[in-house]
Amino acid sequence: MSRLDSFIRRLAAQRDCLGHAAGLIAAVPGPVLELGLGNGRTYDHLRALLPERDIFVFDRQIAAHPDCIPEDSHIVLGNFPDTLPGALGLIGAPAALVHADFGSADAAADEAAAAFLSKVLPELMAAQGVIVSDQLLRPDGWATQPLPEGVAEERYFIFRAG
Repeated sequence: MSRLDSFIRRLAAQRDCLGHAAGLIAAVPGPVLELGLGNGRTYDHLRALLPERDIFVFDRQIAAHPDCIPEDSHIVLGNFPDTLPGALGLIGAPAALVHADFGSADAAADEAAAAFLSKVLPELMAAQGVIVSDQLLRPDGWATQPLPEGVAEERYFIFRAG
C-alpha cells in the first residue's frame, strides 16, 4: 500500500471512530480533550460533531490553520507529562471523550507516550468516558471497544471506562 493510501485510510478511520465515539458519549457529561492540535483538522471536525461540548486542546505549540485554533482559555501548551496531571481543575469536569493522535516514526517514543497516557487519562475521565487513539493504550479497567465497520483492526483504537 502506498503511503498516500495509508494516510487516507488513517484519516477515514479517525473520522469514523470519532463519529462512533460521539454516539457512545451521547449521555456522558463532560468536555472533550484533543491531545495534539496539529494543523487543526480533527479539532475542527470535533467542533462540528460535538458543538455543545467544550473542547480543550493540549499541545506543545500552536501551528494550526487560523480558523482551527480554539480560544486561549481552551488551549493548554506544554508537554503531556507537564500539562495532563492535574488538568481536571482546568477542564472543570471529567472528560467524556479524549482523542489522542500522537503516533510518530519513533516507536520507542510512541510506546513511552502510550504508557504515560494509559496511566494519566483514566484520572481525567468521566464514568463511561471514551478514549479514541491512534496507538494501543492499556488503561487499567478499561475495555477495548469494537471499531466501526470498515475500520481495520489496529488502525485505530477505542477504549471505554469500566
